[in-house]
Amino acid sequence: MRALERKSLPRVEVSMDSLTKADTKIGLLDHVGGGNLGDDATLEAVAGGIKRRRPHAEIVAFSMNPDDTKTRLGISSHPIRRHCWSIGYKPAGTEGTFKSRVRALTRKYRSLFYLFKTARAVIRLPSEVVRELLFLVSSRHTIRSFDLLIISGGGQLTEKDGPWGFPYTIFKWVVLARSAGVSCVFLNVGAGPLTQPLSRYFARQALRAADYVSLRDDKSRALVHEIGFAGESRVCPDSVYGLEFAPAKSSTRKNNSQSIVGFAPMPYPDADRGGYLTERNRIAYEAFIGKLAGFASWLVSRSYALAFFGTDFGVDPPAVDDLQRALINDHGILPSSSGANHSVTSVRDLLAAMSGMDYVVTCRFHGVIFAHLLNKPVLAIAHHPKVTELMADLELPDYCVDIRDFNASLLVERFISMVDNAEGIKSRMATQLTRNRQSLKYQFDELFDLKGPREACVGRPYW
Repeated sequence: MRALERKSLPRVEVSMDSLTKADTKIGLLDHVGGGNLGDDATLEAVAGGIKRRRPHAEIVAFSMNPDDTKTRLGISSHPIRRHCWSIGYKPAGTEGTFKSRVRALTRKYRSLFYLFKTARAVIRLPSEVVRELLFLVSSRHTIRSFDLLIISGGGQLTEKDGPWGFPYTIFKWVVLARSAGVSCVFLNVGAGPLTQPLSRYFARQALRAADYVSLRDDKSRALVHEIGFAGESRVCPDSVYGLEFAPAKSSTRKNNSQSIVGFAPMPYPDADRGGYLTERNRIAYEAFIGKLAGFASWLVSRSYALAFFGTDFGVDPPAVDDLQRALINDHGILPSSSGANHSVTSVRDLLAAMSGMDYVVTCRFHGVIFAHLLNKPVLAIAHHPKVTELMADLELPDYCVDIRDFNASLLVERFISMVDNAEGIKSRMATQLTRNRQSLKYQFDELFDLKGPREACVGRPYW
């Protein structure tokens, strides 16, 4: 465990006089709307934390899929880009379908593909600039009515979609807000990768313009300072730890009933923007699914029951299907021996489904957090350093393997150890959970409690 010293970090003075009003209008900006339930949980947790302290505050989301955000989360929403997503992170509308067809036709002819992209960019540049300027004018008009803009999603400071994707989107909204006199907060965000100079510039300038900056882990904090941000910052737990929910009551299980292992695979490696896997990535993906199937087969041979699920209903279901297919074809394990739930499209339903599991095997960052919220021993297959960092913070590094070089035998070894030490792990996780939730309570009290500022994460270790 990290040392429990209370080093006195300088207090961040948040210049947000408008927050003294009870009826504050607050915008929550998150690249949400592709189907990732971790993103949804972040939005729910932040909105809930504010509403418990400011019942009359008006909360509005800035989303990549406004219709989905309003329909499923019940939060009014504005688009954060001209080109929005549909579920699965696909471009909304017919344009995305046309692009996919063109990519499919030109993939066999690389030179033609790049020539097409170059010509298309040159032809569209003037009209794209005009459309973006019009969108910026409209967006500034929208943001003027707000008192505060919170960049609330976990992995917002990243190069997803290149410099003109996430980095530019965050930068432009912070600039628009500040130009309209609206205060800005980066709330417990993750950072990285940020390798390209333009991405670093956008991130650095956005952070410099903010009134308050908190990161969700030490590596993210180190990275933002590495790219040139010299302002004050804090480290606080991921906002999903502040989610309030009533855990499902565990039914009394018979002594001879099987323990249930929840499996949450994911697409790996990521497909390109056209939704395709290169031949090299296809080989890596099939090997990944094969190793998971080998481990799952071992579990069945040891009388464990399997329950498959996804924490991103936009892209995870095909990986679940592929894993089940591998179990049938390679190991003779029929679907009746396991269960899969592709119908889960809400955080509450996901938590209810996971409540019935005894152990969790997941690849995703928020898959680990969901297991932690439910106090389920978790074995993580890390596809990103953020997962490794989270498992280290939970003091469970021995139960985290790298997605690039693990094998079924290693999963078996770590799983046996996890089962043997399950009670100690659950006790440790419960202690960490209490501390994480308490840290977030202090932070939200400081930022949003009308009674006045309190000590937040300043001087508190991030457990």
